[in-house]
Amino acid sequence: MKKLRVLSRIEKEKLMAIIRVETIDRAKEIVDSCLAGKISCLEISYTNDNAGEIIEQLKTIYADQILIGAGTVLDSETARLAILNGAEFIIAPNFQLSVAKVCHRYQVPYMPGCTSMTEIITALEAGSDMIKAFPTSSIVGPKIISTIKTPMPHVPVLSSGGVTLDNVTNWLQAGVDCMGVGTLLSKGSQAEIAEHAQTLRKQVDAFMN
Repeated sequence: MKKLRVLSRIEKEKLMAIIRVETIDRAKEIVDSCLAGKISCLEISYTNDNAGEIIEQLKTIYADQILIGAGTVLDSETARLAILNGAEFIIAPNFQLSVAKVCHRYQVPYMPGCTSMTEIITALEAGSDMIKAFPTSSIVGPKIISTIKTPMPHVPVLSSGGVTLDNVTNWLQAGVDCMGVGTLLSKGSQAEIAEHAQTLRKQVDAFMN
């Protein structure tokens, strides 16, 4: 099942680049740099109007070299458009039942942002596949993962923000299932992004092995 393959790849890789980009040329630069560091899971944010076009073009160019999803998906209309453009998973800063239903209908993983345990349980009961700790990841740091997982150890959690080149091990020790990384993997030159990607990957590999 494709949905299980997508979730398995995200959990295995442990790292996801969060990308806000305006042109396909810049998107390709970022993807090439991430791939150089063995990071192939990418979220393209719908904060830009052409996100769907970027997703479609990147998937055409890179095919299964990358796993690409749509971020900042606030409503079911955007979710459906993103899926039609090739998004393999849907991420949002909030939970929205209508989005959960669309994703569940088409068997596309949905990862809504939740802050409280009540939100988390509501999202899980609606069929969400992973919980995005947002905005708490940036505010609290790795401790938010263990805080969530103490009463609910079975909840898959995606962090969003707060990951640095120096604290990857702390996130993994706290039990994070995947780390969403923005600035380090989307800003700067190709060489800088590739170096960041390689550093992050080495730390994940060292912890997992």
